[in-house]
Amino acid sequence: MSADQIYQEAIKALANADAGHGALVAPDGRAFIDNPLCGDCVEMEVALAGSRITALAHQVKGCLLCRAAASVIGKRAVGAKPEEVEQISAGVSEMLERQAPPPAGWQELSAFAPVHGHRSRYDCVRLPFQALLAALRAAGERR
Repeated sequence: MSADQIYQEAIKALANADAGHGALVAPDGRAFIDNPLCGDCVEMEVALAGSRITALAHQVKGCLLCRAAASVIGKRAVGAKPEEVEQISAGVSEMLERQAPPPAGWQELSAFAPVHGHRSRYDCVRLPFQALLAALRAAGERR
């Protein structure tokens, strides 16, 4: 599969939508994760009420895939519980590695199906999810 198929219009649209881009005034948790192999960097911030995400924001310096994945998170993760985010993150890995369907309720992730078979790009998609999980752990430590 060519790079053109990986970076198709749906990925470009997600990256350009940049849902969730920005910063929170008073986040409960924050995490910065980078991938020194490719240069992608993600800072993720979350606010929680009870056990649910009430707000999140991200800043991404990275490739189209990384930016698109962060945008999906910005669109879908508010309202989720940490254990649901863990399941979604695991589902993303299954989708990339084994061509599993995207996690339920996160249909935009189907845009990443062409990434299957391009192992060097898997971490580009997973990095924002790793940052979100780390931000949720940081929020839990503060409580």
